[in-house]
Amino acid sequence: MTHIASRVPDPAVRRLTATLYGYAFLSDLVLLYPVYALLFADTGLSVGQISSLFVLWSAAGILFEVPSGAWADAVSRRLLLALAPLVTAAGYALWVLSPSYPAFAVGFVLWGAGGSLVSGALEALVWTELDRLGAVGRYPRVLGRARTAGVLGVLAAGVLAGPVLAAGGYPAVGLASVLACLLAAAVATRFPEHRRPSDTSSNLDDGSDLGWWDALRAGVAQVRTHPPVRAAVLLVAVVAADWGALDEYTPLLALDTGVGVRVVPLLLLLLWAGVTAGGLLAPAGERMGGRGYAALLAVVAVALAGGALIAHPAGFVLLAVAFGGAQLATVLADARLQARITGSSRATVTSLAGMATDVLVIVTYVGYGLVATAAGNAVAFAVAAGPYLVVALVLLAHRQRSHSRPGAGPTTT
Repeated sequence: MTHIASRVPDPAVRRLTATLYGYAFLSDLVLLYPVYALLFADTGLSVGQISSLFVLWSAAGILFEVPSGAWADAVSRRLLLALAPLVTAAGYALWVLSPSYPAFAVGFVLWGAGGSLVSGALEALVWTELDRLGAVGRYPRVLGRARTAGVLGVLAAGVLAGPVLAAGGYPAVGLASVLACLLAAAVATRFPEHRRPSDTSSNLDDGSDLGWWDALRAGVAQVRTHPPVRAAVLLVAVVAADWGALDEYTPLLALDTGVGVRVVPLLLLLLWAGVTAGGLLAPAGERMGGRGYAALLAVVAVALAGGALIAHPAGFVLLAVAFGGAQLATVLADARLQARITGSSRATVTSLAGMATDVLVIVTYVGYGLVATAAGNAVAFAVAAGPYLVVALVLLAHRQRSHSRPGAGPTTT
């Protein structure tokens, strides 16, 4: 692979990656992110109504996830990546033009639909283009840097939201969010996309013109009948869902350490620094074998539980390590999945992993609420760390069985 990658024309790879990083940054440069809960509360919504909006958002993501993945396999993936920010922007505009529960509900449905259009299509396009250029070995580091660009977009939105809100209120914040989406849509049109019938490599998508229903059936069949693909889908779902759900509760955990409200953003900034580092460590993570990946998940579990149970602001250092490790593990799990997918239903299979992730996120929300109500946030975090340790043990056991078989070769992540 190194020999092949050396012949890749650098401008082609640079165009792909620069477009990807710009798209990721702008897609998350949404100034409404840090303040939309305040918008809901100022409009008069109760906590119960706000919670119902979050459930509706998750349900919309689950509903649209797989159909949109099949659509990405049937039509241009670049088209869907350009369309997604426009759909999301319509929801943001509706929020500030007509702030009310029905408008917020429709906005969340549009947001869920926009996110589903990206999920699956983005990973499939990037993998296919890198594979076409003979640079598919760069996928983990490229995806890791794209995730980091998204984190930087979130951080920039957090910095800008306060001044913009003070200067122009929610309409100004909404306008800035819509503009960021429009810029993301414009950047998406620069994604290269080559899906031709002549692309018949065993690793490349075959470029066949599957209809939507055929693409959906092919993707589902691949997950159902190919155990390695199914295992990779489940790995992505478990690794991504757990820390993705816990992120929503980190402000509550921070307050439980005894700090004031003004200190909470600083502790959360520490966590995002860890997430950023995790994305940037993807090149080093590429060299991990099965044992190294299992060890990474074990470190995430221990750091997550330990950082929460310390019940002290210093524990957020361990939590930053946990979140960074979870980000790295998520990137590597996605790369593992992409490497195992074959045929022209790549976006559909990736979207199935996204749907499974969304389902597990909701399960984690419910479980966290029950545990936190009975025993507090720190214990709920510690319990939520359990799946990482379980997956680590399962991977080690699978690796041991593989090595114990006569003639078995080495296994990797």
